Amino acid sequence: MMNEYVLIAAAGLLLISVLVSKISDRFGVPALLLFLGLGMLAGSDGPGGIYFDNPAIAQFVGVIALVLILFSGGLDTDFKQVRAVLKEGILLSTLGVLITALITGWICIFLLDLPPLVGLLLGAIVSSTDAAAVFSVLRSKGISLKGNLKPLLELESGSNDPMAIFLTIGLIQLIQSPEQSALSLISLFFLQMLLGGVIGVVMGRLMGWLINHIRLGYEGLYPVLSLALVFLTFGVTNILGGSGFLAVYVTGIVLGNREFIHRRSLLRFHDGLAWLMQIAMFLTLGLLVFPSRLPAVAGSGLLIAAGLMFLSRPLGVLLSLIGSRFSLPEKVFVSWVGLRGAVPIILATFPLLAQIPQAELIFNIVFFVVLTSVLLQGTTITPAARWLKLDAPALPKRIYPIEYTPVGGFKSELKELAVPPNSPMAGKAIVELGLPDDFLVVLIARQNDFVMPSGGTVIQPADTLLALADSKTFEEVCRRLCPPS
Repeated sequence: MMNEYVLIAAAGLLLISVLVSKISDRFGVPALLLFLGLGMLAGSDGPGGIYFDNPAIAQFVGVIALVLILFSGGLDTDFKQVRAVLKEGILLSTLGVLITALITGWICIFLLDLPPLVGLLLGAIVSSTDAAAVFSVLRSKGISLKGNLKPLLELESGSNDPMAIFLTIGLIQLIQSPEQSALSLISLFFLQMLLGGVIGVVMGRLMGWLINHIRLGYEGLYPVLSLALVFLTFGVTNILGGSGFLAVYVTGIVLGNREFIHRRSLLRFHDGLAWLMQIAMFLTLGLLVFPSRLPAVAGSGLLIAAGLMFLSRPLGVLLSLIGSRFSLPEKVFVSWVGLRGAVPIILATFPLLAQIPQAELIFNIVFFVVLTSVLLQGTTITPAARWLKLDAPALPKRIYPIEYTPVGGFKSELKELAVPPNSPMAGKAIVELGLPDDFLVVLIARQNDFVMPSGGTVIQPADTLLALADSKTFEEVCRRLCPPS
């Protein structure tokens, strides 16, 4: 009978989490905050009364969730956009995280009178960002970002966790083994990042090849195959001494920018799985904290959060982006978008399991800092973008009444071709355009309606053609019929 009650409780928490996400959509409150709050209400200090005080289980759930979330984030990353900000993103996710950790660490040492290594450990734990919450807020408000801000924030948020994890584990090793030299961590860092990057590229290409050539008898087995390869990538990379988190993120990017069969269904599977993992992770971490212990660290937690938001993070961003093409308002916005999310709370379980003397204080401070960051920064992102004049109307993604699933060996893709006002296509019938034989107009989106095309269909300005063609043919048609304005 106990199993039924456990299943009912789990189903109830998941159902409530899905329903409260509507609050995030409507009012712009980060979903992270709502899921954490729900976990706290369900915990031992809340009306739910579920007692949970097992950092090992919380860390295990968090690591599994983070692996799948990073892979899904990589799958959804357009490398063509990221390439333009690759250098800046890498600098933010390494040098920026290091600077943020060092400055925050010294603030913690001063305010809490902690030993230097313990203070730096606390700084390292809160040094990574969670930009996923940022985009959920921006989407709920119908706001997009100008220039290359969005790909920069996406790249940073997906790639800065390995640096924070490395710093956290490295400092715990130094605390437990004082005889170990800090310089030894430098070579370890380069080894981890190099192995993580290389294995990620290899596994991304291998996954794409396997999915296209293994010829499974059932489509439902392809998500199982991808899931197994993701966990294999993480485990093997860690065993070899690399960064497993970086490896799965790079694997996602490499696979996501290649053509493979059942692409749409796999993307949907991993997107849904990432949402499930986010909910499970935030609920678990919410259950782990005891809200009654937070008021004791409220004063110092507020000061550390203020130092992180107004000193450490801005300096980390400004120093990392020296000489970049980004303007001062853009740098200010990037620094303000440095939300702390679930990763710092997961990292705060590492000192608990390592039995660092100040581990409980560190966990409570980190949780308070995350809540403060999400409450203050998460709810002011949209006003900040507008105040800095970096916002742009978010273009709604059109949903078509047809879907296309690529098959191995067939190189054509279904792509959108917008017709600008000065296009030679405007006012002509499709048969008059001289389109290549391997360029097929499947559907025309016109205002809020769809038109089934025929040879005599006249193209109008502002139409969007849904065309089936390979990349080379599509680019040729774009150059000939859609001149730049």
